[in-house]
Amino acid sequence: MNVSLVLTVIGDDRPGLVEQLATAISRHHGNWLESSMSNLSGKFAGIVCVSVAEEHLTALEAALAALPGLRVSAEVSRPPAAPAATRRLKLSLVGHDRIGIVREVSQVLARHAINVEDLSTYTASAPMSAGILFHATAELTAAPTLDVRQLTGDLEHLSNDLMVDITLDEAIRA
Repeated sequence: MNVSLVLTVIGDDRPGLVEQLATAISRHHGNWLESSMSNLSGKFAGIVCVSVAEEHLTALEAALAALPGLRVSAEVSRPPAAPAATRRLKLSLVGHDRIGIVREVSQVLARHAINVEDLSTYTASAPMSAGILFHATAELTAAPTLDVRQLTGDLEHLSNDLMVDITLDEAIRA
């Protein structure tokens, strides 16, 4: 039987890291399913989901742990019994960068029992000013009974306080 193995990977960025990781996975009969990888402040950081037969799991974990220049953490993931019905939402925000934006937005999301499925953030120079803008996009899931107007209002309240533009759209995912 196959199991899903979720990996977190970090090391000093250099050419060949992804190849090194992919080779170790395929040599130990793992199937690379999905991933997200980035260079963050000179560090290669990634998450990878691999499918592997249980009889190859221990050897794969040992091979990953032995990769030079990479720290790999591996966690077996078992799918939940039956996922509950959810609404998928997409959140985008842009605002002047400052400490606390993610904390405040995530507090509102948590109060509404919203799960963050994917979050991407970056900073960039503001056009026509010397300021820095913070950008974030998130894919979210929530109960079908979520009051989107209330959530939007709570986020807009933050927007007024933080000078953050927030758009919330129902996202259709096939």
